[in-house]
Amino acid sequence: ALAIVVLGIMMKMQKQSFAIKKADVLPLCIMGLLFSFSSLFLFMSYNYMDAGIASTILFVYPVLVAIIMAVVFKEKVSPVTMFSIALAFVGISLLCKSPGGQTLSLVGITFVFLSSLSYAIYIVGVNRSSLKDMPIAKLTFYVLLFGLSVYVVRLKFCTGLQLIPTPLLWVNAISLAGFPTVISLVTMTKAIHYIGSTPTAILGALEPVTALFFGVLIFGEQLTPRIILGILMVITAVTLIIGGKTLLKKSKIRLRHTGK
Repeated sequence: ALAIVVLGIMMKMQKQSFAIKKADVLPLCIMGLLFSFSSLFLFMSYNYMDAGIASTILFVYPVLVAIIMAVVFKEKVSPVTMFSIALAFVGISLLCKSPGGQTLSLVGITFVFLSSLSYAIYIVGVNRSSLKDMPIAKLTFYVLLFGLSVYVVRLKFCTGLQLIPTPLLWVNAISLAGFPTVISLVTMTKAIHYIGSTPTAILGALEPVTALFFGVLIFGEQLTPRIILGILMVITAVTLIIGGKTLLKKSKIRLRHTGK
C-alpha cells in the first residue's frame, strides 16, 4: 500500500494521467494478481529455506520466459537457449540440498518455483498485451493496486491486519516499499534508457549474488562449494539466455559482411 502511495505521488509530480482504457482493466487485474502471487510465494518460501538460495532459484524466471515463448508463441529455440535451460536446472538441483547435506523442503522449493513462474508469466503478459505501451509508473501503480486484493483476502479482508507497533518497524515497512519496489523499478528504467535492455538484464544477475551476500553476512547462512557452483551455473544460464540473442545477431551480421 505504501508503494502505491509513493507511485501515485510520482505520477502526480510527473503530471501523468490516472485514466485507463476499459480494455486495459482486465489485463491489469491479471498482471496485478500474478505480480502479487509472485511476491507472496517468495516470502512464503523463506519460511522453508535460506533467502539466498530461494532468491537464486527465483532468478530462473528468464529461463521460464524462454520456455513459455517457445511453447506458447512458437519462438525458435536456439542451441544456446537449450544449453542454458539444461544448465539452469542442473544448477537448481545442486541448490536443492542444504549446507548440511539434507534435501531442502519440497514445499519451499515449490513456493519459490511458483513465484518464479508467476513472474515469468507476468513479464510475457505485459510484453504481449495492450499494456506494453503504458508508461512504467502508471503500469506499476495499477498492477500493485489490483494486486493488493491478494493481501486483502489473505488478511481476512483486513480483519487480520495488525498495526505497526514501533517506529523502527515503520522505517522497515517504508524502506521495503521504497527500495525494492519503487526505487528498483525507477532505476532499472533509467538504466535501460542509458545502457539498453540487454546490459541491464545481464547486470541483473547480481540480484541473487546480493541476496546471498546479505544472507551470509546478516542472517548467518552457510556456503558450501556445491552451493557456490549451483549459483554460478544458474547465473551463467540466465546471462546466456539474456545475452545469447544479441550475440547470435552480431555473429550473423559479421558472417554476412564476411560473405560479401
